[in-house]
Amino acid sequence: MPDFGLVKVVICPDSFTGTLSAAEAAGAMAAGWASHAPADELVLRPLSDGGPGFVDAVAAAQAGRRHSLSVTGPLGDPVQADYLVTPDGTAWIESAAAAGLHLIPEDRRNPAATTSRGVGELIAAALAGGAHRIVVGVGGTGTCDGGAGLLAALGATTGRPAGLTAGGAGLAALETLDLAPAVALAAGTSLEVATDVDVPLLGPRGAARGFAPQKGATPDQVEQLEAAMVHWARLLGRSGDRRSAAVALGAGAGGGIGAALIRLGARRVPGIDTVLAVADMGGLVATADLVITGEGSFDWQSLRGKAVAGVAAAALEHAVPVVVIAGRVEVSRREWITAGVATALAAAAEPDETAAEGVTRAAARAARTWSRS
Repeated sequence: MPDFGLVKVVICPDSFTGTLSAAEAAGAMAAGWASHAPADELVLRPLSDGGPGFVDAVAAAQAGRRHSLSVTGPLGDPVQADYLVTPDGTAWIESAAAAGLHLIPEDRRNPAATTSRGVGELIAAALAGGAHRIVVGVGGTGTCDGGAGLLAALGATTGRPAGLTAGGAGLAALETLDLAPAVALAAGTSLEVATDVDVPLLGPRGAARGFAPQKGATPDQVEQLEAAMVHWARLLGRSGDRRSAAVALGAGAGGGIGAALIRLGARRVPGIDTVLAVADMGGLVATADLVITGEGSFDWQSLRGKAVAGVAAAALEHAVPVVVIAGRVEVSRREWITAGVATALAAAAEPDETAAEGVTRAAARAARTWSRS
């Protein structure tokens, strides 16, 4: 066993979508490490890249007041969602709280029909409350409506009844889009969209072709949604700086919620960088001997702005090694080393294990390799 003299380990995973929250994943990793090296110092910092857990991650690092309200869920039924207001007047909103994939039963997942309206209702509530800055975390949604429902909640209109809230498939039939009411409502407020990926609205890694399959879309629905997104991009048009929101980095995040917010004038920022800054992770990582992070699937998306990439970049600045523990590891060793990851371990649960037990077992394996105990 190598003797690296490690005594301090920062454990900072994102959620394992559908199985473990970020806090649960961190706890399972800590339990596994401690089972082999109980004397090591473990610092737990559950993270979010803009998806599920975004508000919790910010709240863990900053004081603030939570506001809870009933909003339109992805299937049109009401759901309860929170947003956070910090003392500096910033409202922190999590798209997944109102439109998350986890809110949709598996047998009803159909991104051609789900809506992002509830996200817009959260933004409207924050605006009505006087927030001068709004940061919207985008990721982990069960929608692919280009943010149309969000825009409807902020006052945007079209010529067809329910045209903006009927889901992504219906966008292809829209003939007009009046964004003026939504633009006016957001005017004077600093908007930021903190996305979990940096992909555009269209194309092989866009909102439809890149992400709709994991939200329940069939191959035919994926192509239907791609065509709808192409039409939607035309309707969104160009913002005041004459740039198309559809081609902006992060436009495809959240099934196109990124594009809608960018069209309203939002500045796109990487979600993980936002959370890392709020939590002062740079200072914490600088004092660590090892960082452990992870998520449900370590794949191509992980290297396009998700938590693993952000953590690896932060650790690389201080020459601190990073271990990734994920339910599935789908990138090659060459890819993860290039991203600044020392090693990646799959934590797929055995038939008689829970997801947490699989993560715990992988963390114990990491400790046997990296701890001096």
